[in-house]
Amino acid sequence: MSEKFKVAILGGTGMVGQRFISLLADHPWFEVTNIAASKRSAGMTYEEAVSGRWKMDNEIPEKAKKIVVQDLHEIEKISSEVDFCFSAVDMTKEEIRQFEDAYAKTETPVVSNNSAHRWTPDVPMVVPEINPEHYEIIPFQRKRLGTKRGFVAVKPNCSIQSYTPALHAIRQFGIKQVAVCTYQAISGAGKTFKEWPEMVGNVIPYIGGEEAKSEDEPLRLWGRIENGKIVKADAPLITAQCIRVPVLNGHTAAVFVNFEKKPEKQEIIDLWNSYSGKPQELKLPSAPKQFIRYMEEDDRPQVRLDVDYEHGMGVSMGRLREDSLFDYKFVGLSHNTIRGAAGGAIESAEMLVALGYIEKK
Repeated sequence: MSEKFKVAILGGTGMVGQRFISLLADHPWFEVTNIAASKRSAGMTYEEAVSGRWKMDNEIPEKAKKIVVQDLHEIEKISSEVDFCFSAVDMTKEEIRQFEDAYAKTETPVVSNNSAHRWTPDVPMVVPEINPEHYEIIPFQRKRLGTKRGFVAVKPNCSIQSYTPALHAIRQFGIKQVAVCTYQAISGAGKTFKEWPEMVGNVIPYIGGEEAKSEDEPLRLWGRIENGKIVKADAPLITAQCIRVPVLNGHTAAVFVNFEKKPEKQEIIDLWNSYSGKPQELKLPSAPKQFIRYMEEDDRPQVRLDVDYEHGMGVSMGRLREDSLFDYKFVGLSHNTIRGAAGGAIESAEMLVALGYIEKK
């Protein structure tokens, strides 16, 4: 690509915004030229704005340090300087919907990590390896917004990435029922142990709104476009419990599944290991070479050993075995702030570029 796309990070000082900044530091297609945040940070350099609250393991990328943070409300100015935006803003859902729509109406595509638009009927919610065909809803959204170029696209909740890809790869056997318990890292709440010391040695059996997302969002990924709207799938029935655990990065899922036609164990493993989607076909920069891997060891996957698989963009499965109540049970692991958040949004933007929905201004 001869000239990189100019990108703004909306909400660039928060944890997910920082992850965007880190992952995009040397991206072959995208260059962060604008960072926007609240009025509190506006006018500071990015280095000043995140001083004392940089949460990534790596240093602040040199290219980002001297960028002057802009006020999120400078919508026209920011939009005029970039080709598209990534959104990781911290506001109420209604405010987020208004902000993202406002940016889109300036003919600036918005690829969002936020949940506010996940159930807007004409907004695609996509995992590129699972349902890229949902981007075909964008012309209907553009008609509603009155735009030719602008739109909003979102990615799903971080926790479902640890089990939905595995289920998707074996849907041919007719998945009837799924029970899942997710064990979710504190970075999913935008926290570190320094900021949340009460999580050390602790487990909290409640994460607000998370169980409904875990039960419903996979059905939207498996839905269909009808009359300019995305209609969620009717099945399978999913029940979930979501628990916060003392882990910094990495969501683990314990999954139980019943099939219409029970496969052999090796059939499942083979389908997982060989699964490939559109990002792999197109060789997108952020796409893992192997999206799903199965680990044979009894004690894998582990967060400490496996969360960074494929630079955090792959998902790991293990402990597949028959169950006394369900046909099978297994364990999944994904990186919640890379595959589940910023990295997943970046791969989505790459797909949107490859499909022609995002173009240079």
